[in-house]
Amino acid sequence: MTELNNVAVSDDDFNPAAAPKARETAGAKAAVWGGKGLTAAIAVSGALAVIGIALWVVQLSGGMVQTGMRNLDSWGLYITNFMFFVGLSAGGLIISSVPKAFGIAGFGGISKVAVWSSIAATVCAIAFVVVDLGQPLRLWELFAYSNLGSPLMWDIIVLGTYLILSCVYLWAQLRAEAGKVSSTALRVISVVALVCAVLVHSVTAWIFGLQQGREMWHTALLAPWFVSSALVCGTALVAIVVVALRKVGYLELDQAYVVKLAKLLGVFVVVDLYFFGCDLLTEAFPAAGGLAVVDMLVSGPLAPFFWVEIIGCVACAVVCFTPSLRRPGLIVAASALAIAAIFCKRVQLLVGGFQLPTLDLPGPVTSLTVTGWEAGVAGAYEGLVYWPTMIEWGVTLGVIGLGAFILLAGLKFLPLRPQD
Repeated sequence: MTELNNVAVSDDDFNPAAAPKARETAGAKAAVWGGKGLTAAIAVSGALAVIGIALWVVQLSGGMVQTGMRNLDSWGLYITNFMFFVGLSAGGLIISSVPKAFGIAGFGGISKVAVWSSIAATVCAIAFVVVDLGQPLRLWELFAYSNLGSPLMWDIIVLGTYLILSCVYLWAQLRAEAGKVSSTALRVISVVALVCAVLVHSVTAWIFGLQQGREMWHTALLAPWFVSSALVCGTALVAIVVVALRKVGYLELDQAYVVKLAKLLGVFVVVDLYFFGCDLLTEAFPAAGGLAVVDMLVSGPLAPFFWVEIIGCVACAVVCFTPSLRRPGLIVAASALAIAAIFCKRVQLLVGGFQLPTLDLPGPVTSLTVTGWEAGVAGAYEGLVYWPTMIEWGVTLGVIGLGAFILLAGLKFLPLRPQD
């Protein structure tokens, strides 16, 4: 075993003889970092964001009827991505704040990069809420006529606070490196950031969990389940970003820290699968009468998403817990599988909540109330009750482009590299 900065790593994970050569290669790459390639990536992501804004204007002019959402499935791709990107952001901030909050060994100077990726993901989450509202004026109405007893309003307040706090946390880290903020103050901010990161995902879960009329949503397990999913996809995102930045020379990070991230990701994946198993058992227990939910997931319209989640999480755990497989390329692949699995989980949750009808006779069936309305309610529920339209895909791609633009621009212009 090789001991490196209080991180135990097996000989399969770390080769001391290769370290000098790796540092020399990283130093050479660092000299050309931020060149034409990064500038081109920033330009492409900015162009995608502009295209997304243009498509959003088209959506505003023609109305939300252009989307695949209807009265019986009033949330869709935008809210699915909102849940997903909140998880990405919360996970990244938790990974950054936990070591400082509890005074334990961190991950080798990746804290600022993790926080900045969290900020980019939070901007994407807020953007998806805005495009889902239908009209920008409704954002003002949320505050002018707010109902503080609504979980939706709780989420808006916590999400805005979370974004501001993430920016303050990053600023505090930069000032601490300059000797302008004490370690005690930074630790206090880390604790507050950690609490807020857990809270933002819990409140998002309560939006769904407090809906008594939706069989898949109404469960007290949803909040811890959301937090565990955030840890999975947030850790996976940080692992991908760190490996990529180390590859191009932006970070000089020992393999030990990447392995530590992989082990942590494996633990989070197993915990998330455990929560999923608990939920399936509760739904499938004969006395609960919830076999319809399990059938819908295992062999029904949502089966592809279910099996991608299960297979992706299991494959990720195998890579993370097998020393011979913990190589940068496989770690990136495992992390990508984990992110895809959590996205599929979000799809199952949101669409599954609408897939089982709550009313036998929902009223007039028209193109404005349900998709697939020509075949009536029975025909509409034969397949997926919701599928995004092209304009939704375009707006979504634009929002993701905005997040990529923020992330890449920050890496180019902000002092996010760890200090020597």
